[in-house]
Amino acid sequence: MTEYIIEVNQEDQELGQVEKMEAHRKGILHRAFSIFIFNSKNQLLLQKRNTNKYHSGGLWTNTCCSHPRVGEKLEDAVDRRLMEEMGFHCELSERFSFTYQVQLDHNLMEHEYDHVFIGRYEGNVLPDENEVEAYKWVDILELSEDLKANPHLYTFWFRSIYDKVMEHITLD
Repeated sequence: MTEYIIEVNQEDQELGQVEKMEAHRKGILHRAFSIFIFNSKNQLLLQKRNTNKYHSGGLWTNTCCSHPRVGEKLEDAVDRRLMEEMGFHCELSERFSFTYQVQLDHNLMEHEYDHVFIGRYEGNVLPDENEVEAYKWVDILELSEDLKANPHLYTFWFRSIYDKVMEHITLD
């Protein structure tokens, strides 16, 4: 099934729709979101992308990330995708957005206007194995050290925004 995502300009204004793989082959700027879920122990829920993903397979990344569908409200897409990928709902708030562009594996490129959402959750995680190879709750201080020591184990966008996310959370 062909999937379409939302092409945007540098101000996140919609320009139209573009086929998802075409956007990633040509590096077309499109709307995306990243979700970071923390628990009361100041741990971040990470997922390891399924090795069969179209890019960045087998790398650790933030809790969930995706694209809203054409005609779908961003908040609805965030809630839908968190449930589809990780198997739960929780309250989320958008904290900031940023734009990035990077060459990836399989001759693909990410060029995203990325909206970053943060939430808290304490319950069960039931990931979709087609999306998520593994998951774990990681202490943020340990994670900060591992990101420096082993950046190759993590996705580009996660490494790019981790420090900024840490500025936007309140530690217990």
